[in-house]
Amino acid sequence: MPAKQAFPKAKSAYVFGQARKPAKMFRAGLYARVSTNDQQTLPMQHRAMREYAARRGWTIAVNVREVGSGAAKREAREKLLEAARRREIDVVLVWRLDRWGRSVTDLLATLQELEHLGVGFVSLTEALDLTTPAGRAMAGLLAVFAAFEREILGERTRAGLAQARQNGKRLGRPATAAAYAAEIRRLHRAGVPKAEIARRLNVGRTSVRRILGDSSQN
Repeated sequence: MPAKQAFPKAKSAYVFGQARKPAKMFRAGLYARVSTNDQQTLPMQHRAMREYAARRGWTIAVNVREVGSGAAKREAREKLLEAARRREIDVVLVWRLDRWGRSVTDLLATLQELEHLGVGFVSLTEALDLTTPAGRAMAGLLAVFAAFEREILGERTRAGLAQARQNGKRLGRPATAAAYAAEIRRLHRAGVPKAEIARRLNVGRTSVRRILGDSSQN
């Protein structure tokens, strides 16, 4: 009796009586940034991100690039975040974390916003993928580092203020000429020239003349 030929089963369009949902096609927003003196790496960043998106089966919905220093306001990044807020993308893809965030605190704030919006985040160099449970666990560590960074900055600020006080430096905003109005008038009545009053009180000559002019009108 000839053996029966086995044929592969066709995948059913239903699972437990329910229609099988098609796999979601992620819409990716690509963000590349370089410094003014390092623009030659921009094509490399774009190529790596495009290849990664292709391997994951993602479509590229938004593709932005930015050139500038790390301290400058990142307007192109803000445009990508606006696209996320409008639900035009499902995941943000960057080459490296420092391309995206200005600091650990800034990085964490933007990642938390993306998480709230339901938008994933992937950084290629660090292999950080917040669309996975392992990646979201790594994001928790970033929160710890952000708190640590804020504490370090706070300690440095407090130490600098304490050192300034020890050196006799006056802290806070410099006093305006108006705060010395009574003293300016007293010195003027005593015959001290206006230029000397300004020098003694470390205020502008124009301010001295204005205060004395006001007093002469009263």
